[in-house]
Amino acid sequence: MTDPNTPQQPDYSAAPAPSGQYAAAPNAQKTNVLAIISLVSAFFISLAAVITGHIALSQIKKTGEQGRGLAIAGLVIGYIGLVVGLIFIIIWFAVLGLAASSGSLTY
Repeated sequence: MTDPNTPQQPDYSAAPAPSGQYAAAPNAQKTNVLAIISLVSAFFISLAAVITGHIALSQIKKTGEQGRGLAIAGLVIGYIGLVVGLIFIIIWFAVLGLAASSGSLTY
């Protein structure tokens, strides 16, 4: 009679994989490449991150691949980068306009 409080031992009687071959994990799914590119490019080229992020989300919806979180993170960081860049450009031109109107620029 076995004790019900004793944890069951795993069954190691399954045959090992043939020599030289590895058994694939049953839930191993492919990660969408554009989702990875979106996240990586978000730190360098925001527009590329936004474009590849949207394409990746579309592909993930159709194929069921992994990487939805990566694509969304790339989109969020990419959009933030675009907004920060746009604000920077607006401030830059405002400063140049003020400097030109005050006559402090010399040609």
